[in-house]
Formats: sequence, structure tokens, C-alpha cells
Amino acid sequence: MKSISTNLSKWILAIAAMFVFGHISGQELDRTSLPIKEPVRKTYTELDVRNATAPPRFDVKAPAGAPNVVVILIDDMGFGVSEAFGGPVTTPTMDKLAGNGVKYNRFHTTSLCSPTHVALLTGYNHHSNNMGCITEAATTFPGNTGVRPQSITPMAEVLRQNGYNTAAFGKYHETPPWEISNSGPQDRWPTRSGFEKFYGFIGGETNQWAPLIYDGVTLVETPEDPNYHFTTDMTNQAISWVRFQRALSPDKPFFMYFAPGATHAPHHVPKEWIEKYKGKFDQGWDKIREQTLERQKKLGIVPADTKLAPKPADIKDWDKLTADEKKLFARQMEVYAGFAEQTDYEAGRLISAIQQLGELDNTIIIFIAGDNGASAEGQMNGMYSEMTYFNSVPETVPDMLKHYDEWGSASTYPHFSAGWAVAMDAPFSYTKQVASDFGGTRNGMIIQWPAGIKAKGEVRSQFGHVIDIAPTVYEVTKIPAPKTVHGIKQDPIEGTSLAYSFNNAGANEQHKVQYFEMFGNRAIYQDGWYARTIHRPAWRQKPLNTLQTDKWELYNSNVDFSLANDVAAQNEKKLKDMQKLFMKEAEKYHVLPLDDRLLERTNAALMGRPTVMGDRTSVTYGEGMRGMGVDIFIDLRNTSYTITAEVAVDANGNGVLVCQGGRFGGLSFYLKNGKPAFSYNYLGLSSSDIIVDQPLKPGNYILTYDFKYDGDGQGKGGVGTISVNGKKAAEGRIEKTQPGIFSVDDLADVGTDDGTHVADYGASAKFNGKITRVTIEQKK
Repeated sequence: MKSISTNLSKWILAIAAMFVFGHISGQELDRTSLPIKEPVRKTYTELDVRNATAPPRFDVKAPAGAPNVVVILIDDMGFGVSEAFGGPVTTPTMDKLAGNGVKYNRFHTTSLCSPTHVALLTGYNHHSNNMGCITEAATTFPGNTGVRPQSITPMAEVLRQNGYNTAAFGKYHETPPWEISNSGPQDRWPTRSGFEKFYGFIGGETNQWAPLIYDGVTLVETPEDPNYHFTTDMTNQAISWVRFQRALSPDKPFFMYFAPGATHAPHHVPKEWIEKYKGKFDQGWDKIREQTLERQKKLGIVPADTKLAPKPADIKDWDKLTADEKKLFARQMEVYAGFAEQTDYEAGRLISAIQQLGELDNTIIIFIAGDNGASAEGQMNGMYSEMTYFNSVPETVPDMLKHYDEWGSASTYPHFSAGWAVAMDAPFSYTKQVASDFGGTRNGMIIQWPAGIKAKGEVRSQFGHVIDIAPTVYEVTKIPAPKTVHGIKQDPIEGTSLAYSFNNAGANEQHKVQYFEMFGNRAIYQDGWYARTIHRPAWRQKPLNTLQTDKWELYNSNVDFSLANDVAAQNEKKLKDMQKLFMKEAEKYHVLPLDDRLLERTNAALMGRPTVMGDRTSVTYGEGMRGMGVDIFIDLRNTSYTITAEVAVDANGNGVLVCQGGRFGGLSFYLKNGKPAFSYNYLGLSSSDIIVDQPLKPGNYILTYDFKYDGDGQGKGGVGTISVNGKKAAEGRIEKTQPGIFSVDDLADVGTDDGTHVADYGASAKFNGKITRVTIEQKK
């Protein structure tokens, strides 16, 4: 018996030793082909395992010494926002990072969120990723389909298959909207794009007070907390994940992508952050631009001879505004500044947690202050509710002033005016969406890596682009960009590593040519020369010229940091050469044909991109179906329709049968205190309510809401009728409807109303009875 016990102990120890010491070393792996091929399994003739030697366990590990990687990408933060880059907003986290690392003052994005994110996450240009624009405006042309090609594999997937743990937190706007449902496919969801963990929202923006959150592929409810804010929540989740990861896998490096929805609209932030900036913007955007440039010069962020680029003629001089305009606009900027500082603070909490774990020395932190320039999508006056923009409804200054004290709170969905966007992009002229101006594309970047970057507090001026991030990460982790993935040949990486500049401020720049294009705004960079055309500023609905008649300008950015001096007239041949180079690069990277359409591209059928509904005019939903976006849910805009709900009603029946939208616009068919009701919430400005007089007794019912649209154009009204078991029970008129979307994150739900509510449901939005089915039918 003792002999058996001894042999068993030896056998267990041998197995344990095999798992502890038997890993295939990193040097033996071919990392150019993914997944990394496992060894051929050996066959045995030996009968007794005691007489055989076990092979080493196959286990892919990251290269020895590979650093942790944290990429922090802030949303809609212009070059002139943070104090680290001379701006008026306090950013101690960025300051501390810069003091222990290097700042890049000639780093560029694509001028729009989704294209920048996908370029960063892959190392390929946005058109190469088929992300020429946002996915909601995808077409069927190569470069604009919104579907990442198989010949490009995300950096997170490459790192994961090379022994990294991977996680993403915050915004993920790279999934085509027609794929954001249980029906999938989920190939382009974050957890199918290399991230083992995802916590955040899938889309372009979110309500910070009531976000639509996914944990992996599962829609989760917002925590019940009166002090809830999404940026704080996602930071808590990120800290929890990294602590968990280090506790369980201390020898395994991690890659974290931390992309807050901030500082994208809506500008939502607790009041204590707003009050820190009370009165600090009363001098207006013109003075702020001037002061920012002076600080930038003192910090060495820009050359001493840098001039303010001309302010666009459309932007009014501050001293010509009315007193009411100044009061409102200053408040808008106070809220934005508080939002930006809070975001910096939350990023600092994450970095502090990594430091407390003892991991900061060998963690490369890449902090990019903006995925594009500051946003002028708030138009000239800003907005109390951004949804008015998507429905072509202008907001007036007097109306917005009514919300002065609550600006930035849960009762608003605000954006600031275009004048502040220009100021926050100082010293440049233009803003987000304008890919041909550095105001749209030049964003401050800080890289800290104590184990690999010895420089502290220095500035790097080599030209860089967001496609350079993945190659940089590959170089510092000693992991190659793969040549094949799942047997599919990969396109050659398009970015250039920035690692050469880490410890050599004077190194010759290696990224020598780069195209820029968005909505017809286009430019080409080559060795400092910059040729461009301003096709359409973000605050205009129509372009300044046709694509064929656009006026081209030429700048030498080596001596003209802000693009203030057009030298095209003195360099006609150089301009022509640069225009030819743009066309060459545009053809190579699937930029052509240029597409400057706006409203047309929101029409999926016209663009040829899919929706889940397709040509169907009716659909039946079941209880518990939630978070259905515009490309998933049946389209009820500008048409007649009927909603039929088969339900079992309890005593005092209450809650939502089906709804779409939320506080800032939407519709809902529901019961309140037993009474069937329908509400149409017009942009959060007014509500049309149709309510049955008598409550329903407990029992089974067929409840119908029928809407007869007036027709003759978009956004018209109509007559709504509620029937109970086929008998008319209530009727009312809805004077006008929204021609555009209700919301990007308050979506369609059955049996509840997630996020903000369309209407006042009384006790609860959750239906307290039983829904058998809800059928909705369009009636043209």
C-alpha cells in the first residue's frame, strides 16, 4: 500500500512539474501566423503511463519582459482643451503623465470617432478598415461598408493570441448597427474582436446618467445609485478587472483599452465639477483662443512664432454677441470644462490603481487627448437636447436659457456652440469632421513607460498618426503583426512605429506621407508639406463647393504649425504634385470615390446597407426584448402603423408594453394604474397622451394602438386610437412627430423602458402582467 502511495505521489509531482516547467518557450513560437500552431500530437505504444515521459504542455506566452499596455482615448477633446497642451481645463493626470514621459505635439487622428478608433485598434487607415465614416452612414462602396475586412485583424486579437489578457472599457463604435442584436453576427462586437472583457456602450455616444451598457454581449441594467455616472462606473469596472487579472495571472501581461464616452455630447457631469469653472469663460472664445496660444508657446507645445490660424467667418466675434448669448455660451463651456476635468480625474484613478499593484514601471500608457478635434456639431447656439439636431429642429437662446441652472444634469442632453469648438482646437481654424485642418485631426498625445522611456517632460515633434499606435505596441511587446490569421493573408501594416522617437527627440520622422479625408474634406501630408481643401465645415449642412470645384491650399507645416499662411500661389507646381499624390493614396487606400452626402447616407435602403427588418412591414416581438436600435427595430417614422399586444393583465396593471426612445423623444404604449395609454414625446419638449378612461379588470386582452399618419411629408402628425378587444376605447390627435431618430442610446424595449423614460409610468416601467406577443405593422 505504501508503494502505491509513493508511486502515486511521484506521478502527481511529475504532472505538476510538467504544468509548471513544461511550457513551450516564447522563442520557439512562430508568431507571424495566428493562431500559433500547436505541436503535432505524439502517439505512444507504451501501455503504462508510469513508463512513459509526458511531453511539455503547449501554452502560448507573451515574449519575456513584454510590458502591460494601456491605451486611453478621450472623445471629442480638441488640441487646445487640456492644460497639458496649453488649454484652460485643469488636467492633473495628463500633467503627471507628461512629467514622467513624453508629449507628442504633431500627432493626428482621422477627424471622426469611429474611423479613429478602428484605425488605432488595427494599425490600418480608416478606409482600409471600410470605416470611411461612421457605421450608421455606411454604403456598399469599398472603404465605406462599415465591415472590417478579413485581411485586417485587430491589435487586441493579435495580443490575445500571443499570451495577453485583454479588456476594453467605455465606448465601442466599431460594430455595424444592423449587427447589434442577439441575431448578430457578433464577429465585430468587442468580445469577438480580441477583447476577453468588455464593459461599456456600443454606439457613438451615451447618456452618462442612464447609459445602455453591455457586459460582453449581455445588456445589463444601470446600477441603482443616485450618484451614478458612467465614466465613474466604467473606471470602477476597469480597476476591478486589472486587480482581478493581476491576482490570478501575475505573470501574464495585459492590454487595456480605456475609451470614455466623455467628452462627447451629451456633456453630463456632476455639478461640483461645473462650479469649479464658474465665471472662467466669461471673457469668451476669442480671448480664450489667444490665451491658449500664449500658454502653448510658454510650454513649448508650439513654436514661438506660431500664429492663430484665422477664425472661420461663420463664427461670431464674442464682443458682438448679446448679453443672453454670452450668458448661455459661457455656461455651456463651464459644463464642458467640468466634464473634461472629471474625465481626467477618472483616468487618474485607473493609473493610480495600476501603480498600487506595482505594475506602473513596465506598463506603457498611451494617453490620446481626443479621437478628433472638439465638436462643432452643436451648431452656432449649442443645444439643450442634441436630438433636436438629428431632427432639424433649431433651438433658440431664450428657450435654452430656461435650462441654464440644470445644464449638464440628467434633465438635459447638451452640446456647446461651435465657437467653443474652434477655441478648444486652438491654434487651428476648424473642428471635428474637418479632416483637412489640424483642428479636426491634431490631438495631444502622451506616452509614459518608465522601463522603456527615460525622457521625462520632453516634447516630441515627429509627425504621427493614429495608425502608428498598433505598430508601436507590436514593437515594444516584440510581437509581430501577423502575416496570416486563420489561413487568410493579412494586409501589410500601414502605420509606422513611434518607438524610434521615445528616447531620441531629434530622430528623423519615419511617417512621411499621410492622407486625410472625411465628408469630402481632404488633405495630403508629405515631409511637412500639407495640401488641403475645406469642403464643408461641421456646422454647415451643404458643402462650400462641389468636389470638382473645391479650392486647394498649400502649407509648409514645418514652419507654419497652425496652417495660417497659404503658400499655394507661390508654389503652384508643388501644389499640383501634392494633389496628384492625394489621388494616388486615395486610390490605394479605398478612399475613392469621395462621398460628401449627409442626409442621404442615413437612409439604409438608399445606401444599400442592411437592416434587420429589410423589406418586411410587420414583425412580432416577445417580452424581454430590449435595446433594439434603429437598424434593428421596425421603422415607425413618417408612416401609419398598428401595434397589437396580447397580454394578461393583473390587478392594477402597470408598465410598458412596447416603447422606443426616452426622455428626449420617443413613443410608448403602456398601462398606468390599469388604464391603457399611449404617449408621443416630441423631443422632450411636449407630450401627446392618449389614455383610456376606465382601468382594465384582471384578465386576458388584445390591446391595439392604431396611428393614421397625415402624410404629405416628414414629421407630420396624425390620429391615434386605442382599442381593447377590438372596441375603440380612446382616441386623440398627435400634432407632429419626429422625422429623425429618437435617440442613439434610448432604444426600443418590450415589457420595460430601459434608460430614460418616454413617459411617466407611475409605479414602474416594468410591465407587471404577462406579454404573450407584440405585433407591429407598418401601413403605408
